[in-house]
Amino acid sequence: MPADLSGTWTLLSSDNFEGYMLALGIDFATRKIAKLLRPQKVIEQNEDSFTIHTNSSLRNYFVKFKIGEEFEEDNKGLDNRKCKSLVTWDNDRLSCVQKGEKKNRGWTHWIKGDKLHLEMFCEGQVCKQTFQRA
Repeated sequence: MPADLSGTWTLLSSDNFEGYMLALGIDFATRKIAKLLRPQKVIEQNEDSFTIHTNSSLRNYFVKFKIGEEFEEDNKGLDNRKCKSLVTWDNDRLSCVQKGEKKNRGWTHWIKGDKLHLEMFCEGQVCKQTFQRA
């Protein structure tokens, strides 16, 4: 049975966020500000349907998807690119592959202990983030 990721989560730590943002082509000023933020992630899971809100004082991001159904994702507010995304379960990990202008792009969420983990990857750069339930 897949994990229940539902909840409100606050960022505790972030490793290689700068490298990940560089791979996405995010400008210098935005990278410097983004590194200082402690975003809150709100995940709503209803069987195979998800909404994920990522909120910060700089920008907010919202994505809605259903497991196993490819969708067009508009990354407005992030790197402002569109891509085709497909989210699947890989055991207890929620994994997304994003096809578009940037190669080898996507993310994986999972829970270990009482923490939510997120790995975001793009063109060889991997950012690892850990969240705590708010």
